[in-house]
Amino acid sequence: MRAELVTTLKRKATDIIAQISEEHEPVLITQHGLPAAYLVDVETYESMEARIHLLEGIAKGEKAIKDGRVVAHDEAERRMSRWLD
Repeated sequence: MRAELVTTLKRKATDIIAQISEEHEPVLITQHGLPAAYLVDVETYESMEARIHLLEGIAKGEKAIKDGRVVAHDEAERRMSRWLD
């Protein structure tokens, strides 16, 4: 991953965005020598959002198991049939 100064982004935004869109490689934007932001293409961002959503669902399920909020398979099928039929 490459890094760019915020001033470079200001001057060359169109070129940097074109490269990001083509290469699907994020760019770290620095300001005053410190990391300030990541610039990513839309496809990469949406993929990351979908992965985060999936991981959050898994974490909720694991917490439910840990907290004892579980039901037998037959009961789960019965409850889900309302949504699937």
